[in-house]
Amino acid sequence: MSLKRRRYNNTSKLKELILNHIENNIKEYFVVSIIFIIGVIIGVIFINKVSELQRDEITSYLSTFKTELEADKSVDEAKLLFDSIKMNMLLAIFLWFMGSTVIGISIVYLTICFRGFCLGYTISSIILTFGIGKGMLFLFSSIFLQNILFIPCILALAVSGMKLHNSIMEDKRRENIKIEILRHTIFSLIILFILIISSLIEAYISKNILIEIIKYI
Repeated sequence: MSLKRRRYNNTSKLKELILNHIENNIKEYFVVSIIFIIGVIIGVIFINKVSELQRDEITSYLSTFKTELEADKSVDEAKLLFDSIKMNMLLAIFLWFMGSTVIGISIVYLTICFRGFCLGYTISSIILTFGIGKGMLFLFSSIFLQNILFIPCILALAVSGMKLHNSIMEDKRRENIKIEILRHTIFSLIILFILIISSLIEAYISKNILIEIIKYI
């Protein structure tokens, strides 16, 4: 079998596994997606309700960031990558830990809502500062690509925590709990690996796209 054929088969198997996982947990994904969307909506509403002084501070910060990036296009990619991986690892570990405890699942929901809030707040702030056209260009070049991976990853971690919680509630035998926690841990490690890829995209692709596009914003 050729290398190209093997890669195609591996890709097909991975795609099938992902689709089966989503199909088997469609209700859980629906719930966490709704929680995330609620967070986004709250973030959008919040930025529209802030005082004029706070709006000026937000626009001033983003405008200054844009000016500084235009003036000095050298960004420390290693530091950006380190900070991004650090934040993603802390988030993944936090969601894993909270998802591994019976009482922690509500905190998982709050975390997903908060991440949605952060995204909604960021989107609204950028559009408020640069307008719809330039704002969308800024968003696409700065946060869009890494979030293609980041958002599904945090939703998947939340779903894994939900599955663990439901399984423990249904069967409280020690052996079952150990097996389910092991599954949750292995799944979380896989998601963490994908989050690291998201950090690489942020540091080496999104950053360079933003540097090239910033002059048009």
